[in-house]
Amino acid sequence: MNDFFWFAVFPYVAVAIELVLSFYRYFTNSYKFSSLSSGFLEGKTLFWGSVPWHFGILTILLGHLIGFLFPRHILLFNGSPLRFAILEVTALVGGLFALFGLVVLIYRRFTNGRVSAVTSKSDVLVLFLLLTQVVSGLGIALSYRWGSSWYAASLVPYLKSVFVFAPDLTYISSLPPLVKWHVFNAVLLVAVLPFTRLIHFLVLPIHYIWRSWQVVRWNWNPKTIRKRNIR
Repeated sequence: MNDFFWFAVFPYVAVAIELVLSFYRYFTNSYKFSSLSSGFLEGKTLFWGSVPWHFGILTILLGHLIGFLFPRHILLFNGSPLRFAILEVTALVGGLFALFGLVVLIYRRFTNGRVSAVTSKSDVLVLFLLLTQVVSGLGIALSYRWGSSWYAASLVPYLKSVFVFAPDLTYISSLPPLVKWHVFNAVLLVAVLPFTRLIHFLVLPIHYIWRSWQVVRWNWNPKTIRKRNIR
């Protein structure tokens, strides 16, 4: 019964919440579809956290997407021990980069006074869920071998069954609790997405491609102004 609710019912509840509230926020207050960047408050630590985080998480997400779209090709690719090792090491390195970047971003957000002052409860929730997702993913990679293969053979059929509105729990019921938690946490992230600034990644700024150039002119020396503010 627990598996039925969390893996056959809750995914649809999470997607419904995400779609309804995302559209509501976009059409009622689209300005808040922003990351509300704190880069102008502090930039050095942000760089060392943001770059590895984005590199690592994009690598992981791309790997999950390829495995979802082409599971048979992944299984064939893993038929060679060398190719399989390359794939597993690449995924592990991506996860470690994501973890390092996320830890730096969390450290920055709670130790820098100006950044901490603009941190909301939803920011804390998102950071906790992202950290849980990354740590559980790394835990799976280190605890259970041949992750890319059983992902393609077990999790992908379950995910596809959810997409066609016929969730088949036989694929996920026998998986370890850590894997189930990883899947549940991912669905929970989808549900809380509309309540956070993480929602900004749903809106691609493609209008910048055809937008006219903006000319910025300084009427004073910006370096001098910054030095005065620091003092």
